Amino acid sequence: MSGVLYSLVALGFVLIFKTSGVFNFAQGAMVLFAALAMARFAEWLPQWLGFESALLANIVAFLIAGAIMCVVAWLVELLVLRHLVNQSDATLLMATLGVAYFLDGLGQSGFGSGIYTIDVGMPKDPIFVLESVFPGGILLNKEDLIATVIATALVGLLTLFFMKTTTGRALRAVADDHQAAQSIGIPLNRIWVIVWCVAGGVALVAGVIWGSKLGVQFSLSTVALRALPVIILGGLTSIPGAIVGGLIIGVGEKLSELYLGPLIGGGIEIWFAYVLALVFLLFRPQGLFGEKIIDRV
Repeated sequence: MSGVLYSLVALGFVLIFKTSGVFNFAQGAMVLFAALAMARFAEWLPQWLGFESALLANIVAFLIAGAIMCVVAWLVELLVLRHLVNQSDATLLMATLGVAYFLDGLGQSGFGSGIYTIDVGMPKDPIFVLESVFPGGILLNKEDLIATVIATALVGLLTLFFMKTTTGRALRAVADDHQAAQSIGIPLNRIWVIVWCVAGGVALVAGVIWGSKLGVQFSLSTVALRALPVIILGGLTSIPGAIVGGLIIGVGEKLSELYLGPLIGGGIEIWFAYVLALVFLLFRPQGLFGEKIIDRV
């Protein structure tokens, strides 16, 4: 279940890289910015409009946060990407770093720098399952279970979007070959706005889930660092790879902490994912499902 949550953040990286070739280092900042917008508007709306329904506040705040992320996507394309067409990968990477720091600062200036809560009604109480199979059963967190269902549903919707819709097919065409897509009339600028909007929506869902678990605070932006090994393991261009990579790392870090931690002093969960990613970089740099860079060139 931890791996599924990592995969949510990794999806944002994959979506943007797959269609534009940009490694979006701002994805973590987008998660924080979206979560801040959701948390603060859910708090402000009842005060401004004088109602008490937490459900209504959460729904409207979610819609407002989603609209804000679409505006952010449009501005990133208009003010940044449009002026960096055909620039080097290093230039694009530095541009997304600039966007990340700008969103971090803008989010905390506009929404505050405290620790905020997102309460969407997900139960916090744990449950025991398989008690007849294992002594004492397995302890599961209900919130993690619901988050896993939400993440799975989101992946299913994204898959349908890419496979069954005209826009999704256009996104796949751009991912395969930018110039060929342009030659048949697919506008790259509009496609990039759409994919950044989709990545912003994924960041919002991830921000709500992580914010509900951990609270909305500046450290939430560092959750993107946990997604980096996921996309290295699964492949930078593979949506299924982001999911499988997240599951492998989520399970692996917990099992390594449980079985190897007592032998070497613990703390394995902190660095396990990065060591595994390093091994893949040495022996299979394209990841489990990704393409070789030379193939894309």
